[in-house]
Amino acid sequence: MKDMTAVILAAGKGTRMRSGTPKVLHEVLGRPMLRYVIDAVKGAGISNIIVVIGHGSAAVRDLLKTEGVTVVEQKKLLGSGDAVMTAKKALGSYAGDILVICGDTPLIRKETVQSIIEKHKSSGASATILTAILKDPTGYGRIVRGSDGRITKIVEDQEASLYEEVIEEINVGTYCFRAADLFAALGRTNDDNKKKEYFLTDAIGVFHRNNKPIESATAEDKSEIIGINSRKDLACATQIMKARVLDGIMAGGVTVQDPLSTVIYPDVSIGQDTVIYSNTVIQSDVTIGSSCKIGPFARIRPGVVIGDRVEVGNFVELVKTRIGDDTKVKHHTYLGNATVGKKVNVGAGTITANFNGRKKSETIIEDGAFIGVGAIFVAPVKVGKEAVVGAGCVVLKNHDVPRKATAVGVPSRILKKK
Repeated sequence: MKDMTAVILAAGKGTRMRSGTPKVLHEVLGRPMLRYVIDAVKGAGISNIIVVIGHGSAAVRDLLKTEGVTVVEQKKLLGSGDAVMTAKKALGSYAGDILVICGDTPLIRKETVQSIIEKHKSSGASATILTAILKDPTGYGRIVRGSDGRITKIVEDQEASLYEEVIEEINVGTYCFRAADLFAALGRTNDDNKKKEYFLTDAIGVFHRNNKPIESATAEDKSEIIGINSRKDLACATQIMKARVLDGIMAGGVTVQDPLSTVIYPDVSIGQDTVIYSNTVIQSDVTIGSSCKIGPFARIRPGVVIGDRVEVGNFVELVKTRIGDDTKVKHHTYLGNATVGKKVNVGAGTITANFNGRKKSETIIEDGAFIGVGAIFVAPVKVGKEAVVGAGCVVLKNHDVPRKATAVGVPSRILKKK
């Protein structure tokens, strides 16, 4: 979308979070909330993105290194209007439309972003505002309309009169503007308010006084409008995102036995007819095949790929591990930096000791191997095809178990064939 640029406002401190971490870096299901907003903007087809940063700028810059966005810094936090003006230099001679969106609204969907863009372009308005209707609008700016139904201004919650406080139509904080009209309007605003800041919302009043057309689009899903200003807001957003992810997983043919106790992060792929048992946590960057059984009380961490018809039992933890088809990994097992083949039996209590204090090493268990209860593998180590590792055996690093051999003891030794 060449004629639309996004400006994401991510400079705020978030004092109510009571945190040394910049607000937009707080995580919702394992991902910084700012990344959700960037994904929604990109998903709506906008590739030219400017992120305005401020508080904790170094940490936010670090997150944005791989996002392909332009970063500008608001040196003094003088409000949303000043933040948008900070982005003006990066826009140069750009004369198209601008989407302005807050970096602390991780629940907004790409479809909603697309809807306000479409309304803005079809109407030819100077400004288009995303609004919603709330029975309790406390904390949100109110949309003030004239007798003809047209928007005349947005009044911030702390500036609202008694009449304006009861207005139920609120400002979500997402807008589309014609670039030239926006910057002309911002040039006529001031900081004559209780916070002594330049409000972006004041530009709407300038548009009205200059007879510039103002339109609105409605956010139908009220959950999308939640801005994160406190730990309570963060917890609420996390629960909503969790439900969204689980709904998508179950719609794809996966059974989640107990959605209330199960947590699945975004960016997880699970095949049809897999069953996820209660109290299981599956983090991002995980792929699970079809007809598997996972849990209960399993923890699947990033970098795990699980084949088809695999069983991962209770209190199993996996990280950076590949597991082949028809393998069973049972009870109280930890596998890290491991490659496990097909039709392998991994007994209860098996451990891969993958970290020696300096680096992590790999354990390889090939097809058809049988691993007894309580076996420990000190990586790097390899177990050959159809080999047997006895119960309680400790296989030291570089002491590989050959194909079809049997290893027993502490440390392990290979039994001679009769």
